[in-house]
Amino acid sequence: MESITVIGGGLAGCEAAWQIARQGVGVRLLEMKPEKFSPAHKNRGLAELVCSNSLKAARTESAAGLLKEEMRRLGSLLMDCAGKCRVPAGGALAVDRDEFSRLATEAIENEPLIELCRQEAESLPEGVAVIASGPLTSDGLAAGIERLCGGRLSFFDAAAPIVTAESIDMSRCFAASRYGRGDSDYINCPINKEEYESFMGELLKAERAPLHGCDTASPKVYEGCMPIEVLASRGLDAARFGPMKPVGLVDPNTGHRPWAVVQLRTENREKTLYNLVGFQTNLKFGEQKRVFGMIPGLENAEFMRYGVMHRNTFLDSPRLLNVDFSMRERPELFFAGQMTGVEGYMESAASGMLAGLNAVRRLRGQDSLVMPDTTMMGALSRYISGYEGKDFQPMGANFGILPPLGTHIRDKRDRYSELAQRALRDLERSVICAL
Repeated sequence: MESITVIGGGLAGCEAAWQIARQGVGVRLLEMKPEKFSPAHKNRGLAELVCSNSLKAARTESAAGLLKEEMRRLGSLLMDCAGKCRVPAGGALAVDRDEFSRLATEAIENEPLIELCRQEAESLPEGVAVIASGPLTSDGLAAGIERLCGGRLSFFDAAAPIVTAESIDMSRCFAASRYGRGDSDYINCPINKEEYESFMGELLKAERAPLHGCDTASPKVYEGCMPIEVLASRGLDAARFGPMKPVGLVDPNTGHRPWAVVQLRTENREKTLYNLVGFQTNLKFGEQKRVFGMIPGLENAEFMRYGVMHRNTFLDSPRLLNVDFSMRERPELFFAGQMTGVEGYMESAASGMLAGLNAVRRLRGQDSLVMPDTTMMGALSRYISGYEGKDFQPMGANFGILPPLGTHIRDKRDRYSELAQRALRDLERSVICAL
């Protein structure tokens, strides 16, 4: 029986392998863990969530929610896993990351058409294949990709710290979700103006860890995963209008909105671990403990994982890839995941779904499945393959990349709702019926 090689057992690779198997085609899935780990990966399992445990907004009327609903309707493995290990996070879909990985690994291992090979891929495979090795692709394979593509686009990415629940001083904090959405799923550390300004001052003075593989003193950092200290350098109020924004929250101890707030989101169902939302960082570990200990409620926080920063590599996809995620120069070779320029967990998984489905169609000599540009998956596909600007940057799901509606709807919520409804109608009409 003919088979397709998939390289990488992250979110994109798992979805690609799963979709290929669902079409009745064999898969050889290569994953280098636990033989070898990247600087950011720690879990032996597949589909490891490295940075946040949030898969973003759940509401279909949001861009991230619409993307997930499209994936759900197309039979996403990871959306099924996420539904089984969801943890409270207000209006967001957040998961127990260890359970999420376990469920995905178990599904892949138990699928008869998927052969999971725990070995490093050191070169590009022959025949129809999906490369979903991620932005931290190992050196040998990365060199092969670079030769094939004639260059690459590099970033630095960062992860946030995780602390134990029992070490948080709840006398200084309060539990609530922004705007009262969902239950009181977040722990909020309120900060007054004086505390905020002192915190910002120490944050800016704190010593940063050296960046390995960095050729410049000021590496290019992707906006969607901006280290908190880099954000702070943009101005005193930058963080207060970013991850520390107090909007939609009222401190029950004062009856007023705080000047700023740090939100903590649960990492697991047991609620024993919490991550600092939006606090990706490259500070030295000792500096993280010192500076983040200035946050009310975290004075004696026990850190289970400090924030880290690492290199990410992205293709110049508009020059290299077709809308179906295949290479223009080698159409039997597909790419998927963050290395294509989609940003976010589910965006990466969605690209894996499309790459996997189209790899099967290429193998069978069929035309590619091209999603309607009115869908979020279709709009992201067109963005990475057809961006015409000079400075290609990764893009996550957002309504700005969808074609406008034929009629003007002034209210933003109503407009987003109509865009979502149009996307799902077009998905049902032109894609699901064809599969």
